Amino acid sequence: MQLQVFPLIVVAAYLIGMLVVGYVVGKFKIKNSEDYMIAGRRMGLFMVAFSLSANNIGGGSTTGLAAKAFGDWGMSAVWYVLAASLAMIPLAFFAPKIRKTLAITIPEVVERRFGKFSSTFTAVLNILALFCLTSSQVAASGSVISTLTGIPVNVCLFIAGAVIILYTTLGGMIADQISDLVQFVIILAGLAIVTPFVVSGAGGWEAISAKLPPVQMDFTKIGWVVIIGYVFNYFCTFLSGPEMISRFETAKDEKTAKNASILSAILMAAMAIFPTLLGLCALAVQDQLPGVTGGNAMMTVTSKFAPGIIVGILAAAIISATMSSADSNLLCMSTMFIKDIYQKFLNKKPMEEKAIILATRLCNVIFCIIAMGIAFFGVDLVTMNTFAFAIRCAGPFAAYGLGLVVPKATVKSGIFSIITGTVGVVIWQILSGGGFYLGILPVVFGCAVGVVTFFLVNLIEWKLGVKPAPSAYIEESAKA
Repeated sequence: MQLQVFPLIVVAAYLIGMLVVGYVVGKFKIKNSEDYMIAGRRMGLFMVAFSLSANNIGGGSTTGLAAKAFGDWGMSAVWYVLAASLAMIPLAFFAPKIRKTLAITIPEVVERRFGKFSSTFTAVLNILALFCLTSSQVAASGSVISTLTGIPVNVCLFIAGAVIILYTTLGGMIADQISDLVQFVIILAGLAIVTPFVVSGAGGWEAISAKLPPVQMDFTKIGWVVIIGYVFNYFCTFLSGPEMISRFETAKDEKTAKNASILSAILMAAMAIFPTLLGLCALAVQDQLPGVTGGNAMMTVTSKFAPGIIVGILAAAIISATMSSADSNLLCMSTMFIKDIYQKFLNKKPMEEKAIILATRLCNVIFCIIAMGIAFFGVDLVTMNTFAFAIRCAGPFAAYGLGLVVPKATVKSGIFSIITGTVGVVIWQILSGGGFYLGILPVVFGCAVGVVTFFLVNLIEWKLGVKPAPSAYIEESAKA
């Protein structure tokens, strides 16, 4: 494969920039474990909003979105990201409550309300899922680098993993959020710059539209059942996703957390159209693109019609999208392991701040190397990731989300909702094969089962006079 010089220069500059961010932040900004894990709870509106957006926009929302537009979804592929944008709006109701907990991890809040079993079960589900998700993002980043350079994929996987390890390990959450801001700007600006070049090169929008069947231009081709299903899917995964929760915890106050959720919805909606248009362009001129597939449609059509420097911008945007998810998954996984597993079961002695930071950094390195190993073996991560995402969210969804807003909830309501939600998502995963069954995705079904269980157990125990579980909020727990 021919070396693409301009794209390679842009991507190399981006990767070096991320390493510089990690080094500078690690040297001058990290004073204690809260700085490292949750940015000292001092991040403003734009930092939190851009970080939320960057975490939601991964490889699936860029190359994956273009692939859906290239395939059966057509113009309605825009809903793949637009549904996530809509899901951020109701999340704004929970955001201030999440920030009010003054917690670092989801299992920490679950334990306050529903005990150690619930907390540990939640932590294990999340850590296993985050391994899968980190592996897929490393693999996606390595694939793009390989496409640009012609270097073997395994070598590029190592390069991508090494960069993720270095800047995440050095700078922690502060570096993570700074890089998220940069990454989302690159994603949004890169796609906005690339799209007009490709549309023009492919003959203009009228010519492109004329080449496509009318059904491919239908904004609601996938149907309202699927669209609404995706909105619920994203809301469920966002409310019980550690990457999202950790961002709200970094906000300087509760108002900032709420406003960041709304701004993030706007930012994601703004970028949803660009990969969709690129996928449609590739579909319209596929006879001019030898070897084009859904998976490579966006890069292929851009390489055909855009200058090298523009291709480089798009490549940097794709790598930004994947790495913005990979660094967050990695840091959340390490933080959760140290706070909710290591300090509770493996080393119960009090740890100094420097020791906590060192242990978390060491976990970043070890966990990312393991994730790279999974990627090296070429394991099919699509089905595994879908299942991992569902199982980590469905169980804890009711216990965490409703635990924030139902002050009279009992301990058993949280425990049983985690168990039944997990069982529910496994059953629906088997029945549906990971897709829609009766118009319902597995994660939505599992979350619904957990919610019903949560309220049924509470109704029974309230009638029996069972006392409420302790508060999710530190100040209220202290008063009680």
